[in-house]
Amino acid sequence: MGDAYQTTLAVPAGWRCGKDKRPVGYHISMPRPSNPEVRRRLLEAGLGLVHAHGFAASGVKDITDAAGVPKGSFYAYFPSKEAFGAAILEHYWADIETRLIPILDADGLAHERITRFFHALADDHEAGDFLLGCFIGKLSLELGGSSEAVRAELVGILDRWNEALTKCVRAGQGGSDDIRSDLDAAELASLLVDAWEGAALRGKVTRSRAPYERFEAVTVPALLR
Repeated sequence: MGDAYQTTLAVPAGWRCGKDKRPVGYHISMPRPSNPEVRRRLLEAGLGLVHAHGFAASGVKDITDAAGVPKGSFYAYFPSKEAFGAAILEHYWADIETRLIPILDADGLAHERITRFFHALADDHEAGDFLLGCFIGKLSLELGGSSEAVRAELVGILDRWNEALTKCVRAGQGGSDDIRSDLDAAELASLLVDAWEGAALRGKVTRSRAPYERFEAVTVPALLR
């Protein structure tokens, strides 16, 4: 639903007023088409604030001020703050899918592609001096148990992440890459995500790349080989 705007309608001479007795030239409220740029600005601003300060600490006015739009515009694009939380998760993961998931589909040995993918994720975290950590993990801890809308979005994102990793792991099983086949590819993919989230959490606490480096050098080979 877009922003509302006012327009004036002139009633032709002789036109009989309805039961509401509205005078000639009355105002009505009509929907204005949504502006994708305003929605994008709200999502970008919200992602930055929530990632840095948390969902509860980021008010609607904080978000609209950061986006440079009127507060009333927020509810023209999102029915509730909870729905906005789900939307910024989708926005965050869509960016990962555009920039980094293609690494898993590139040429080369599967275990090398997996390592490069997680290395690129670690680069993202390092760009923020390890202060922010994984946004998926952050909202899982803050809202996973209290917001069904956000929990459902998190489950969907984890499924998409698992599916992308599963495809890469399966490509390396039974081939020259020699990824272990005693565990199902989807199970291995889940273990990689679980271990990564632990490394990302420790990296945030220690503000260090060391947990990410251990994940790449020790955990990934241990799980896959």
